Amino acid sequence: MTERKPRKDAARNRQAVLEAADALFGRSETPEDLTMADIAAAAGVGKGTLFRAFGDRAGLLRALYEARLEPVREAVETGPPPLGPATPPQERVPALLDALLCFKLDNRRLALALEEAGSSSPYQAGHYDWWHGVLRSVLEQVPGLTDAGFAAHALLAATRADLVERLTGPEGLPRERLRGQLAEYAARVATAR
Repeated sequence: MTERKPRKDAARNRQAVLEAADALFGRSETPEDLTMADIAAAAGVGKGTLFRAFGDRAGLLRALYEARLEPVREAVETGPPPLGPATPPQERVPALLDALLCFKLDNRRLALALEEAGSSSPYQAGHYDWWHGVLRSVLEQVPGLTDAGFAAHALLAATRADLVERLTGPEGLPRERLRGQLAEYAARVATAR
């Protein structure tokens, strides 16, 4: 049996929905108030199209997040230093965390909405497992580091969207200072000190 390709209009509708959702989430002060009906109307499709393509609001958020994350993922998997695989672990660990932190800072509303969707756990998101796997494999190359899996979890905890929001919002930590503090912490872990 051959696998069916999605219809061209379905692929076109999916792209229109992602573009509309991206624009709406980028402009909205309160993304949690955006409904599937709002997104469908902005995309020029029916609500049924959204539900067929994404399942629910959380599915749409995940798809939008993954679409925005794709350039970072490509840079990590096949790009040049400092994110790419040819980078020494002592340099790559801080660079990976900085890329993730910057991504979350640049996509704060979406990252928060995604973490708050469903169980409020970032650990159930597919991208978390991917980041953990990449970071763990890099940390396994650090001489003297005995538990790369735990270290990867601990480092990723510093980039949780709710923590980033707290630090940059109520605590008023400037972006560059937050990046510097995370880089310093990650460098200490990456040199197993």
